[in-house]
Amino acid sequence: MTRELVYTGFMSLDGVVDSPGGQVEGHRSGGWVLDTEFVPEAYALKAEELAETTALMFGRRSYEVFAPIWPDSEDHVAYKELPKYVVSTSLTDDAVIEGWGPITILRSIDNIAELKQSAGGAIFIHGSSELARRLSDADLIDRYNLLVFPVLLGAGKSLFSRADRDKQKLRLRESATYSNGVAKLVYDVVR
Repeated sequence: MTRELVYTGFMSLDGVVDSPGGQVEGHRSGGWVLDTEFVPEAYALKAEELAETTALMFGRRSYEVFAPIWPDSEDHVAYKELPKYVVSTSLTDDAVIEGWGPITILRSIDNIAELKQSAGGAIFIHGSSELARRLSDADLIDRYNLLVFPVLLGAGKSLFSRADRDKQKLRLRESATYSNGVAKLVYDVVR
């Protein structure tokens, strides 16, 4: 049995995952999640994920955004000691931060495929849209946990590749809608 690789994230209705939390990430409409009325039940998926997460995976840029913040964040305390995998060809071992659990740098898609064959539970990818596109194209993502927000951004990083590829079917595992217009969509990749 292989470990499940799950992409989790916030997405605009037009497929943008760029800068949901703020301007610091660079998108001119950054902070679009915070501009949506807060309805606690719309974020219940994030709490459910905590119980299921056995490791985290990031691309280098997302790691560099999250690493200075998440280790001391009360919202992310459950992630602190979990193993973390950073996929990068340029990050050096001496550049990883201390005090955020074990951190392993993976250098290739092949390393990720090998990790999926190891013992352990679900690995959740946060942020990391470029990594998610590469992993999807390599048929390594098993599930998408998406909170889709009622906003059109028109530009920004997309979770999904625009490359001409074989059709990939998804099976809806769970869905819900909330009074603020957010939709929860959990899809399993059909193989």
